[in-house]
This record gives sequence, structure tokens and C-alpha cells, in this order.
Amino acid sequence: MSLTDNTVFIGIGSNMADPVAQVQSAFVALNAHPELELIRESSLYRSPPMGNLAQADYVNAVAEVSTVTDNAALLKHLQAIELAHGRVRASEKWGPRTLDLDILLRGAVLVESETLTIPHPGLLQRAFVILPLAEIAPKLILPNGLSASAAAKLFADTGVVRVSNE
Repeated sequence: MSLTDNTVFIGIGSNMADPVAQVQSAFVALNAHPELELIRESSLYRSPPMGNLAQADYVNAVAEVSTVTDNAALLKHLQAIELAHGRVRASEKWGPRTLDLDILLRGAVLVESETLTIPHPGLLQRAFVILPLAEIAPKLILPNGLSASAAAKLFADTGVVRVSNE
């Protein structure tokens, strides 16, 4: 699957304040934004939290969007959507959150700055990203050279389960 630099895959996650509703609302917010066009959305997946903090399981998904906006503006748009959903940025890594939106991939774009890294640095290690990504873009070639569907097979027994097709 070849992509243009206008094709962006966004990871979505929530484990607070009705996570299913938060993720579904994120899809609506992405589609409603004037500079983003929602192309595809994955099913919802339930996954155990990362790290050692005691917290609820996450609900995760991936959205494919098209945009011509630059990376800094895109990040700002996503952070505004998080804020509108009650996101509070805490100092602990991998803590609970109402909504988390991460730029996973953007075409063949590579970015490494203090505020943004594309492809997302944890992309290839996270079943809760790879499984929904493989659902909506199975032929997508990941940075490790595998297709998303081939990479998904590596995460078959990780505790991440599809919870919704909506």
C-alpha cells in the first residue's frame, strides 16, 4: 500500500470517563475538523494498560485521515481535541487519560523533534496500535518492512481484543 504524505494514521486511546464514548467521540471530532478528512476508522479494541500504574484497561482504535496541514498544526489540532475531551497532561508516563491521540505514521514522512516523532516511536511494539492498524490498512508497509497484517500476527496472544465493529 503506497501512501501520500497527506495520509495520516492516528492512534486513539482512552481509559477514563466512558472510554468507548471517548473514542467514538474522537472519531466524530476528527471528521468534523475543517482541516481533516476521516477516511477510515478501526473497530474498538480493549487492552491492558502499559506501565506499573494501577488503572483501568484502555479502549483503543486507529483512524486514517487525510490532511494538507503541516505536522505542527496537526499536532496542535489533535491536542485541542484531547483538551476538549477533558485531557489533563500529567507528569507520569502511561497514566490514565480521557483521550490520547498520537500521530502514528504520515506517508513516508520522518520527523524527530522535541515535540513530535513520526513514525511514533512505540508503533512497532504496541499490539493495541498494530491490530487496529492492520484491520483498516492490512497492506500498509510499516517501518520494519512488514505489512500491517503480517505484524499483527506477531501480536496474536497479547490480551488485546476487539470489542466493537462500530
